[in-house]
Amino acid sequence: MPEQNHPTTSWRRDVVIMALALVVVGILLTGVAIIVGVLPALAQEEPHTYLPIITRPAATPTPTPVTPPVNNHEYIVLGWNDLGMHCYNRDFQDLAVLPPYNNLWAQVIKRGDPPQIITNTVSVEYAFPDNTYSAGKSNFWQYDRQLFGVDLPLNVGLTGKGMAGDMDAVGTHFVAEGIPLTEFTDSNPTQAEPYQLAQVVVRLADGSEAARSTVVAPVSTEMRCDNCHYDGGVEGIRTGRIETNILTLHDKENADEYPAGHQGRLMDRRPVLCAECHASNALGAPGVTGLPNLSRAMHKKHAGKVPNSTAGCYNCHPGPSTKCLRDVMSSQFNMGCTDCHGDMRTVANNPNPWLNEPRCDNCHKDPKYAQNNPLFRLSTGHGGVYCEGCHDSTHAIAPSSQGRDAIKFVELQGHGGPIDACTVCHVTAPTGGSPHDAP
Repeated sequence: MPEQNHPTTSWRRDVVIMALALVVVGILLTGVAIIVGVLPALAQEEPHTYLPIITRPAATPTPTPVTPPVNNHEYIVLGWNDLGMHCYNRDFQDLAVLPPYNNLWAQVIKRGDPPQIITNTVSVEYAFPDNTYSAGKSNFWQYDRQLFGVDLPLNVGLTGKGMAGDMDAVGTHFVAEGIPLTEFTDSNPTQAEPYQLAQVVVRLADGSEAARSTVVAPVSTEMRCDNCHYDGGVEGIRTGRIETNILTLHDKENADEYPAGHQGRLMDRRPVLCAECHASNALGAPGVTGLPNLSRAMHKKHAGKVPNSTAGCYNCHPGPSTKCLRDVMSSQFNMGCTDCHGDMRTVANNPNPWLNEPRCDNCHKDPKYAQNNPLFRLSTGHGGVYCEGCHDSTHAIAPSSQGRDAIKFVELQGHGGPIDACTVCHVTAPTGGSPHDAP
């Protein structure tokens, strides 16, 4: 679609300019905002058909506990995904809510008494041994210019990260943000696997390997809009596709109120980036003044139509097959989405979604469990280790009901998480108390 027929708001140009500047000086933004950077191609196009037919497997069983490893290594690495699930659109030709955009975090610890968090004498790499390319598994790169105003090299994401590369040292941790990961492996590109496995490898200055970890990078397209928006379902509208059904309904209900610069049917401006009009903290997109943010628009519109339950949330969030809520609170204490987030209207009324979320210390009142950041995923605890480093990601807090989440813990301590073996980091186990009792 010609650019003049698809208005590009100034925030996109600002994002592109900022990203290019950051790439030049080697700085990575670690928030949730997507910063668009263009780097040389990291891979060539693979001759695979776009949009393979999806089948979804059953959950992977938890690995069998093994004899704890004899930990005589000098270094260990704790790796994790920041959110517990990253979604992206299955098809970008009509609309986009989220692009392929995944994050890996890691902390490198030099074992000792006391242990030390290390960033300046090591480097950290990431790779997906059975998921080395994404072009051909997603049609995102056919529509990146129309949606985000940039022509990205194939298999390169919006921050310039590819499917393998270096993680960036930021403060006391390493991060690879914006990996364009899909839910399809190379070995079975027609079966969705929402719990992809990354290898996170630590190297010393001489290039030798010091430590590694197998880390889950969760990713899914299981957003079941088709539960309601099947062709002819809502308002009897038939367009031939789920996405165009949604856009046609949006035009029918809102076209007379589209703001200046955004007039005209969405159906005539495809592909449509929802965040162009509706602000999204997940994308760092300010939206159009006077319109509700994307979270409010979605949750308020569907409140009363979707049950206030985990099963209800799985109509839009992954999903009855993916089961992204898989943490210890859900599996052992029967807690659901609404126990932390509230009902649909409560979520809709959150003035700052993604950046203002439930806290662990809302329920865990003992001061020693208090978060030192409003977000759990950014909080640190014992010895400066990130909470997610030992307990794993939001929505996947260990022990998880998804077996792949346990692999990294078994590698380090012989059984699933959370990390509870002191000698993972300490050469000699300290006496008395738990990690939450000491700084």
